Amino acid sequence: MTTTRVVPTDGAEITYDVHGPLPTADGTPPLVMIGQPMDASGFTALVAQFPDRTVITYDPRGLGRSTRSDGRVDQTPQTQAADVHALIGALDAGPVELFASSGGAVTALALVAAYPNDVATLVAHEPPMLPVLPDAAAAVRARDGFLAAYQAKGWGAGMAAFVAMTSWRGEFTDEYFAQPAPDPAAYGMPTEDDGNRDDPLLSDRALAITDYRPDVAALTAAPTRVIIAVGEESAGTFTARTATATAALLGQEATVFPSHHGGFVGGEHGYAGQPEAFARRLREVLATK
Repeated sequence: MTTTRVVPTDGAEITYDVHGPLPTADGTPPLVMIGQPMDASGFTALVAQFPDRTVITYDPRGLGRSTRSDGRVDQTPQTQAADVHALIGALDAGPVELFASSGGAVTALALVAAYPNDVATLVAHEPPMLPVLPDAAAAVRARDGFLAAYQAKGWGAGMAAFVAMTSWRGEFTDEYFAQPAPDPAAYGMPTEDDGNRDDPLLSDRALAITDYRPDVAALTAAPTRVIIAVGEESAGTFTARTATATAALLGQEATVFPSHHGGFVGGEHGYAGQPEAFARRLREVLATK
């Protein structure tokens, strides 16, 4: 049973889905899954692996079904954290367990820092935060490279540059910057420019996410069990390195999960992971206290 609900927040109306009963059938906390810029649809395959749990998914403000009225288009972790805080409050079932992916993992870290009693256990999977890297300045330059490609030539060029950046293994060296601009056609992407410049991943709307610096003091002081996760196939890539560096800041090693950055998604997204194996690992991690 799935029900769709809306919670009003400051400047937005957040749409979320409740998969299962509330209150939960056995008193187990709800399992909330969040992403960024991924909306609830990206968790379809993972939700299907938890028929015994009440799972909550949502669309971040301005994405999917969630509207915003604040006159802004940028996405900041602090604002999104306040939205998730309101959502958890509406559930009246906290503290919850939280699985957060990519930019959603950044939101989740901001959530725990600001609202430490909302989450019992957080699994933050590959949060893409540039400031934690030893080569942070070079990483910013690499990030700005795909933003510039998008602004100059549109979605295909921007996405090809994004893939080149996120698939590079190791620090961003002179060798990386000496490469020619990737050909979108080589990635099966369009070469024509549709004129749009509002992509939530490739535009400057997401700068506050990748520029976010985690509040280590607040995170370590929180009662929340914070677990930083990394995909086994991601080794050496940008988001694997940010995950490893974030884990080190929190005095831990990153917990390895199956597959890649989108390891929990099904084949419907064209970037299939291993949702069954991923879910098994998530269950193991959540059960380990």
